[in-house]
Amino acid sequence: RSAVRVLCGSNWSLVLQGQWMLEFYAPWCPACQQIESTWESFAKESDHLGITVGKVDVTQEPGLSGRFFVTTLPTIYHANDGVFRRYRGSRTLEDLQGYILERKWEAVEPVAGWKSPSSIMMHGMAGLFHFSGWIRQIHNYLTGTLGIHVWASYAIFILATLLIGLFLGL
Repeated sequence: RSAVRVLCGSNWSLVLQGQWMLEFYAPWCPACQQIESTWESFAKESDHLGITVGKVDVTQEPGLSGRFFVTTLPTIYHANDGVFRRYRGSRTLEDLQGYILERKWEAVEPVAGWKSPSSIMMHGMAGLFHFSGWIRQIHNYLTGTLGIHVWASYAIFILATLLIGLFLGL
């Protein structure tokens, strides 16, 4: 059984309390696969370190990766009572442990308030990521299930966008 807590859109707010190290990864990412065993070993030491170690699969949680503004993989964040810092150090077990034990995170500038995952701005960003996933599902339904040509699906989205804009403008 893994000591790493899996986070998703419904339980991500757990990170707002206590001290966490959180990895954003994708199963297909070679760099993420390379750090996986180190991350598991790090999680096994989490009780000794006084932290919780978590991970987020960005392929399953696009809204959460949008909330944290993840642009590279793997991305690691340190969180301490809702204050987030991006970890940019080496990804060896010793360096991860040292980051916590030696409190190196205190020297790292916290994520700006407006870019903080708990801010209203990032809440909106998460909504946009969810919306884009919803649009992709509709597109896949139109092209895959109904057999509509890809360009016809694009035309439907263009027409819907124009009609919604016209309606809102009135």
